[in-house]
Amino acid sequence: MSNYDEVLEQIVDYVEQYDCQSAETLATAKACLADSLGCAILALRFKECSKLLGPVVPDTQLPYGTHVPGTSFVLDPIRGAFNIGLMIRWLDYNDTWLAQEWGHPSDNLGALLAVADYQTRKNLHERKKPLTVGFLLQQMIKAYEIQGVIALENSFNRAGFDHVILVKAASAVTSAQLLGANRAQLLSALSNAFVDAGPLRTYRHAPNTGSRKSWAAGDATSRAVNFALLALAGEMGYPSALTAPVWGLNAVVLKGKPLTLARPLGTYVMDNILFKVSFPAEFHAQTAVEAAIQLHPAVKGRLNEIRSIRIDTHESALRIIAKEGPLHNPADRDHCLQYMIAIGLIHGDLTADHYEAEAAADPRIDQLRALMRVHEDKTYSQDYLDPEKRSIANRLTIEFKDGSSLKPAAVEYPIGHQRRRKEALPLIYQKCAANLATHYPQEVVARMMDFLKGPDLEHHAVNQLTDLF
Repeated sequence: MSNYDEVLEQIVDYVEQYDCQSAETLATAKACLADSLGCAILALRFKECSKLLGPVVPDTQLPYGTHVPGTSFVLDPIRGAFNIGLMIRWLDYNDTWLAQEWGHPSDNLGALLAVADYQTRKNLHERKKPLTVGFLLQQMIKAYEIQGVIALENSFNRAGFDHVILVKAASAVTSAQLLGANRAQLLSALSNAFVDAGPLRTYRHAPNTGSRKSWAAGDATSRAVNFALLALAGEMGYPSALTAPVWGLNAVVLKGKPLTLARPLGTYVMDNILFKVSFPAEFHAQTAVEAAIQLHPAVKGRLNEIRSIRIDTHESALRIIAKEGPLHNPADRDHCLQYMIAIGLIHGDLTADHYEAEAAADPRIDQLRALMRVHEDKTYSQDYLDPEKRSIANRLTIEFKDGSSLKPAAVEYPIGHQRRRKEALPLIYQKCAANLATHYPQEVVARMMDFLKGPDLEHHAVNQLTDLF
């Protein structure tokens, strides 16, 4: 086997050797699992999501295949990953990672749950040991770490490429391990994922903002599973996928900058993951919406008296979600800083339904947006990238036509931040139960929550988890 690029070797070393023993990290991983499943089930309420589910060819099923939560579909793991991945990401309502590159490490669960369920059922059919939820949690921790640590110093978005390339890479190598891959196969899956690069980000930005951003992760995880299965079949890898002159990822995508790992791989990302606890807002706007909701009681009866709304934010928010002009669909609205703030000021809340056309028709939203001006606070931008802070700060200042103003509302750390973890964890499980209740009877939800919160969760077979859904 040829020597692979050093970064690829380091990632595979980590996947093969690391075993998390931290009870705190595993507790966070369990919360990520519950939150992701709850958000996936909530997404079934929206026909634009549910219409994309199922097999490529109608009515096809795979014996011992992946069971798609909340549905009757039993699919091959490639298509299963697409289904689960798009359900988890559809509402943009669970965990997030922010650095030079942004993304959602829970996207990897589309691949990991699909493969773990498939492999468990296959094992049981062949009278072999099933995969456990504990093994699934270990792979989640690894996938989160791979995606998130690469994101610390490597920006694909600045080159116009989407962050789901990191989901694809992390899912490919961890899914391959779930399938029992050896080292050569792990390297094959990982290198093929990087060779595949990533789609353009244009579907996340005007004038092309669209629903593809909600299934991009599902697409990435399905491709990752395909590379993992190809590796198990003996397909070759590409040792200099990153560093090859002219044609490697460093040269083509990163414009000559080498892909780097900013820190040793461990549990840093899972330990510092950001949860969306209270509302489905793109994470750069989470604290802005919290601030708007704080101001709601003071402005709800005075909306027509507002002269100006000043938004002080960090550079990443200014660059990617500060939008003026028409917003054409829910995907456009849930990535507009000003829209989300307006909803918080008007309603004192923000739900997925507020992005739909009926809610967006409220003329007060655009009236408030027209009064908003967005500015970068350099300190906020610095603290956003500071590994000891990782803040996502926003500040709102409202001035009225009579010259009076409200005390600025500033929030540095959203409730889903690591600094507020103890406050957030109980709320995450409450959120999960509420999301599950949109699809299942209360007695079923109670059984699900007992399972997800149970002390022996890690020892259950993966199919016992998916059978609940």
